[in-house]
Amino acid sequence: MFEKQRTIKRAISISGIGLHTGNNCTMTFKPAPPDSGIRFVRADLPNKPSIIADIDHVSDISRGTTLRDREVEVHTVEHVLAAFAGLQIDNMIVELDGNEPPVCDGSAKPYVDKLLEAGIDNQEADKVYLEIDTPMAYSEPERSVDLVVTPSDELRITFMIDYKNPALGTQYTTLVDLEKEFVEEFAPARTFCFLSEVEMLKEAGLIKGGSFDNAIVIYDSDLGQIEVDRIQKALNLKEKAFVGKTGIINDTPLRFPNEPVRHKAVDLLGDLFLIGVPFKGHVLAARSGHKANVALARKMRELYKKKKIAGRYNGKKSHILFDINSILKIMPHRYPFLLIDRILDLEPDKRLVALKNVTINEPFFQGHFPGHPIMPGVLILEAMAQAGGVLLLNAIPNPELKVVYFMAIDNAKFRKPVLPGDQLRFELTMHAFRRNTCKMSGQAFVEDDLVASADFMAMVMDR
Repeated sequence: MFEKQRTIKRAISISGIGLHTGNNCTMTFKPAPPDSGIRFVRADLPNKPSIIADIDHVSDISRGTTLRDREVEVHTVEHVLAAFAGLQIDNMIVELDGNEPPVCDGSAKPYVDKLLEAGIDNQEADKVYLEIDTPMAYSEPERSVDLVVTPSDELRITFMIDYKNPALGTQYTTLVDLEKEFVEEFAPARTFCFLSEVEMLKEAGLIKGGSFDNAIVIYDSDLGQIEVDRIQKALNLKEKAFVGKTGIINDTPLRFPNEPVRHKAVDLLGDLFLIGVPFKGHVLAARSGHKANVALARKMRELYKKKKIAGRYNGKKSHILFDINSILKIMPHRYPFLLIDRILDLEPDKRLVALKNVTINEPFFQGHFPGHPIMPGVLILEAMAQAGGVLLLNAIPNPELKVVYFMAIDNAKFRKPVLPGDQLRFELTMHAFRRNTCKMSGQAFVEDDLVASADFMAMVMDR
């Protein structure tokens, strides 16, 4: 995989009709500077608003991947993103004069051809990869959907589908070398659907730009040509349509014997591009679609954020997210008032798990109470608040320049005493963060016993 970021050498355009909206659109790819990512620009709207192509801007995944920022949308972006992923392009401005890229022939190949025609430009900045260290998974048991990502030195995809249809049956594909295989072996694979879905999609206001020229339509009825004629008449389709001998409407020839599953791999590649950075890992997928792909991308994005934060403070690879040296870089507190020892887990903007080891050497045990040492409840709350401070500071840029002031503590409850030798585990959850003010709740556990809980309001200030 490439070590330097990539864009294109010159602007280039492609035009056509959108698959679902049916709107005509000219899409122009333009070079972008390093570290700018992929940005879709609606040139047809006042002030040319833009949308960053990442998981935080996904608004709909019903029959494709739609991006949205406020009132601005771009529909069905997965094939365009797959072209970027396959060519390992990091930075691009994608300017559109409509709300959906041209569907072209239903594959990623037309976009790939245009990008290669424009020329690939290797930039000076280094790529940043998400490296999968331990397996992670997403599944939907009710739909028999499974996705697993395992460690790998390169991006690899293994995909399996098993439809109860003689034209498809069980299909399998694997992509092991993105640079060597994507352009010729995967990018040309076209989208597909079943004949029974066509009427439903039309009634839902979709596939207004769909045709037998930009999708493979699989026959899945027992009624023969009668059903094809009925759907053609009901939808007022002008195209010729007949039941093919191959089980594909009009006997449209396949580009690969397993073209449908190859296209599924292309969709997956495009959806996982929404992580925001390229990744190194082996994705094993069974019966997955956009919903599951995006759910996995969201989990991988959270992992990337966690690794990015940990990388600021802790260079060691460990089950400990932040050790005490990392905490000292983040927190202004020092002895005897630094009351957390480790951060075990951090979901940026959401949740944090921290540890405090309680020993008899704690200075407060001398007076609280002689002969019957108990950790003061106010210090349990202070330790919980410090853990919340780490969570809050890592939701903002340049946390080392900030400090957290706690404004309110509500609903504080103490359920069991904390004694020397106990290990406190704090679990903090962020509920809202607006204008540098945060609401969060915390719980303190010793082993599995809840010993204290409280709600907090805090504000981030300059040091």
